[in-house]
Amino acid sequence: MTLSIRVIPCLDVKDGRVVKGIQFKGLQDIGDPVELAKMYYEAGADEITFLDVSASLEGRVAMLDVIKRTAESIFIPLTVGGGISKLSDVSSYLEAGADKVSIGSSSVTNPELLNEISEKYGDQIVVVSLDVVQDPQMGSGYALTTHGGSKVTGFDAIAWITENQQRGIGELLINSVDADGTKAGFNTDLIAAMRQVSALPIIASGGAGTPDDFLPAVQAGANAVLAASVFHEGTLTIRKVKDTLHKQGVKVRLLPNV
Repeated sequence: MTLSIRVIPCLDVKDGRVVKGIQFKGLQDIGDPVELAKMYYEAGADEITFLDVSASLEGRVAMLDVIKRTAESIFIPLTVGGGISKLSDVSSYLEAGADKVSIGSSSVTNPELLNEISEKYGDQIVVVSLDVVQDPQMGSGYALTTHGGSKVTGFDAIAWITENQQRGIGELLINSVDADGTKAGFNTDLIAAMRQVSALPIIASGGAGTPDDFLPAVQAGANAVLAASVFHEGTLTIRKVKDTLHKQGVKVRLLPNV
């Protein structure tokens, strides 16, 4: 049975507020994360992803009170990431109401943590979030960054996936830093390159601008499509994206007519 393609709004949070920029820079205040999460849930989102974008840089975990209030306001899966560096951080997120955790910087600096998390909680809760930049010096043409895209690691992104995908990972969240916030379309070459080396579910992130941008990401191998700016600004709605994908022959969880 073919699974539905998921449409996921992303809440990038800094100092308790949802923010958005371009290529992880020039962050602007968008609004309250709890209110936005509830709005997207009611609008038909399949999941909500909540990323504390400054947690890794500041050496702390995401704000648990915001996670708790967000989890209480929605009844769809909530993925939370930001600053996770040890097993107890994961426990705190899950106890606050998260259904899945997104591991970014620590998955690269300490991949053994992925094994520890999956052994205790199961790989279904583990989402590895990779911030990827184009880099001609890498064999694949793509390099991994950490700490909100601010630190280039020297790791080839495709090689890293090939070597570490057996560590108890449930999903891959692939963020194209180059495409982030540009509204120029998803980096389909990156998605296809990831799909070529891994059978793990892929969440594509970075670059959504129009309803027609989502189909190429699915065709390249994405199992879910994630966006932020276009939803926050009202340029697109969850319904519009799903209706467009449905008309293009993609299986999605359709919304009731109201």
